[in-house]
Amino acid sequence: MNCLIVDDNKLARTAMKQLASHVEQLHVLGECASALEAYNVLQKEKVDLLLLDIEMPGMSGLELTRNLGKKGPVIIFTTVKKDYAVEAFELNVADYLIKPVSPARFIQAIDKAKEICESTAQEVQSTDSEFVFIRDNGVLKRIRIDEILYLEAMGDYVKLHTVQKFHAIHTTLKAVEEKLPAGRFMRVHRSYIVALDKIESIEDGTIIIHKNAVPVADAYRSVLNSKLNLL
Repeated sequence: MNCLIVDDNKLARTAMKQLASHVEQLHVLGECASALEAYNVLQKEKVDLLLLDIEMPGMSGLELTRNLGKKGPVIIFTTVKKDYAVEAFELNVADYLIKPVSPARFIQAIDKAKEICESTAQEVQSTDSEFVFIRDNGVLKRIRIDEILYLEAMGDYVKLHTVQKFHAIHTTLKAVEEKLPAGRFMRVHRSYIVALDKIESIEDGTIIIHKNAVPVADAYRSVLNSKLNLL
């Protein structure tokens, strides 16, 4: 994996580079002292993984992550504070490391990022606007997009719910989100994506779809409201 280290502290960048040098699957493409510098590098270079500090002058790591959107690299936050953990995971990052980072904890985070990179293009394949194919026990199965009710992250798997049943797919919610038509599906929680046309009701921060309750995180409520055809 091509990796970019982003931190305004030179000593922190050096420490992270030292950790990365002991992991064979990591190639440190470079290091940046600001989020804006990293953003410019990402426009030119293929980067698989960002080791990204959060509190930096100008643009924070959180702001950079939002600006990159769905097509950005896998991100591991590296920070001295725990305060941003909830907000960070709402952005569906691979991991959240508290500095100083131990070698064992670093390797654990890199393994997560590696799994995400490897699964992104393999487990859910879109053919056109009507179908997706999922890999189920080594067999590719076709699922009509209009049959999908919602998707739920469960550890290393995503549960794809239809009216009849659910399918467990070894992938990430972020990878699935990139394959689905954005106009018809929306992430409403770090662990849930819903089909907008399957929403039956919303009450007290909970969506009801086919008698199933799906939570809505505060960070997504305003966007959800803007996509609903409210009278």
